[in-house]
Amino acid sequence: MKEFHTKHLFIYMKYLLIFSLSLLFSLSSAQVRVEKKQAKEAYHLLNEIRKNPERYKKKLGLFNLDKVTRKPLNWNKKLAAVAEDRAEDMAKRNYFDHVDPDGIGPNYYIQKSGYDLNASWLKNKKANNFESIAWNWPSASEAIKGLIIGKEAPGYHHRKHILGMDDWNASLYDIGIGYVTVGKKGNQKSYLCVIIAKHDW
Repeated sequence: MKEFHTKHLFIYMKYLLIFSLSLLFSLSSAQVRVEKKQAKEAYHLLNEIRKNPERYKKKLGLFNLDKVTRKPLNWNKKLAAVAEDRAEDMAKRNYFDHVDPDGIGPNYYIQKSGYDLNASWLKNKKANNFESIAWNWPSASEAIKGLIIGKEAPGYHHRKHILGMDDWNASLYDIGIGYVTVGKKGNQKSYLCVIIAKHDW
């Protein structure tokens, strides 16, 4: 009789654990919101800043305006899907890095999406030639401004990337932005992923 009860208790605890984990996963997943409208607003703001950096010089602390690429970036659905997935993955798995917990970086996911890259950019699975990320900004547009102001990035690397302020970044022409929020409003985190890329040299 004792063995019978022990066996059934084990089975009960097993199913209770499975149910609890499933419930926890579904609740955490439900709290992650992909903010497509905000991502598009950030895209339009970025192109406006690139077009007329003089207007934003004081507000964003810009200098060397002659180096800003004035050509607008093209919205790319494949890159936008990758950026959304990257931001959502950071939110769901609670990390903030160009390399995910599986040891894979942005270049791999960009290629996987069908946006073909030069083969030399794919030799290292951790490689990142195209991504800037930000977190805990109240909106996607504010996150873009934060990346440009660049207080958290020595050497203004994010600014150079998204404003095309050196030869490499000036050669990039397609963009996708993903912005997600997680948690209850008023006490939420946010993740922004900006991918600006090109197919080849």
